[in-house]
Amino acid sequence: MQAFRAAVEAHDLDAVEALLAEDVVFTSPVVFRPYHGKVITAAILRAVARVFEDFRYERVIGEADGDDHALLFTARVGDREISGCDFLHIDESGRIDELTVMVRPLSGAQALQTAMSAQFELIAREVRDTQEVRDT
Repeated sequence: MQAFRAAVEAHDLDAVEALLAEDVVFTSPVVFRPYHGKVITAAILRAVARVFEDFRYERVIGEADGDDHALLFTARVGDREISGCDFLHIDESGRIDELTVMVRPLSGAQALQTAMSAQFELIAREVRDTQEVRDT
């Protein structure tokens, strides 16, 4: 999906969030259970943007007007180089309703897990703050 790629590459996380369906399911490469919902997914993606360094998409697989896309990327987490793939599914309204991320090698995934664990409190606070605003 070109819009997602452009928003990520521009570090426009508000635009990334706008592309997410309310009921999006995010599957992390370092957590067993998927996350459900736009609020938590957006908070996680903001944390990922803080953790990844030298992020760049290398290739896109999928037809431009298709529902399924794979965006291959490289990045660095601390001193670990990683490669990975964002798998996107687009719903009938044009929003991302499934986002699955895979990364390799194992040492890179472990570095990502450690870095993201350090972001947990900030993610939880962002989710709480967003839900409080929505509830008012």
